[in-house]
Amino acid sequence: MTPFLARPRSVLFAPGNRPELIAKLPRSGPDAVVIDLEDAIPGTAGAKAGARPVARDAARDLVAAAPHLAVFLRVNALHSPYFADDLGVLTPELAGVVVPKLESAADVEAVVEALEARGLSLPLLAGLETGAGVWNAREILAHPAVRWAYFGAEDYTADLGGSRTPGGLEVLYARSQVALAARLSGVPALDIVVTALNDEPAFRADGALGRALGFVGKLCIHPAQVALAHELFGPTSAEVERARALLDAAHEAAASGHGAFSFEGQMVDEPMLVRARALVSSGDAAAEAGGRP
Repeated sequence: MTPFLARPRSVLFAPGNRPELIAKLPRSGPDAVVIDLEDAIPGTAGAKAGARPVARDAARDLVAAAPHLAVFLRVNALHSPYFADDLGVLTPELAGVVVPKLESAADVEAVVEALEARGLSLPLLAGLETGAGVWNAREILAHPAVRWAYFGAEDYTADLGGSRTPGGLEVLYARSQVALAARLSGVPALDIVVTALNDEPAFRADGALGRALGFVGKLCIHPAQVALAHELFGPTSAEVERARALLDAAHEAAASGHGAFSFEGQMVDEPMLVRARALVSSGDAAAEAGGRP
């Protein structure tokens, strides 16, 4: 796993049947990309079958052309009629496999066994997109094969028989549950898609909420969303420098035998130091990946 993928700020999707779009995925500088065989492909056996060889060849070409880019492939859900055949597209060169609509630890284990039967050992980016998936998020994300997760608001709302609203109040509980389960499991979680492609204020507002809830990055469905995701989820240079200064002050206080100290007029506690360490770590990772700061 490449260092920056520990906290992917952006994951950009492209349909598995569009090689011309897949080839362009690196241009916007995303932290990771996903070649999609699920939602982006019509739900018919013919359409799915036709997309598989296109996705396989495009993935191979992309890995060769952009060796430092994390390339994933999203298969169809475990219990769909397309899952088994989708596995034939996967290769060891991929950064991992995106598996949507996981609903239990048993589902994760079944995916791992199916991969092993094909001689593959790929880490999973787990999709939590149903009521059962959100309810069982902690056990799903605790499985060692799961390295990353995302919350899918559209499928979750459909599963519950609800509807999406501009304010997103209908998914706030589930969104928070996934972020909490991810934190407790030590798994980076990616926030929901914003389907309004040309609405930058909507993306900024939604991304700001996602970051406040604890998500580390955003699923992107248009190249223009990548830079916004990096801005929203990547620390600024000023934030990183302030965090470094705080940690330096903590080191000096400890060396002087002072357990408590103030920094910029504020008493410092351990949670502040934890956040500072995380900021410095993510800032260093972003710099190594060629992003901010």
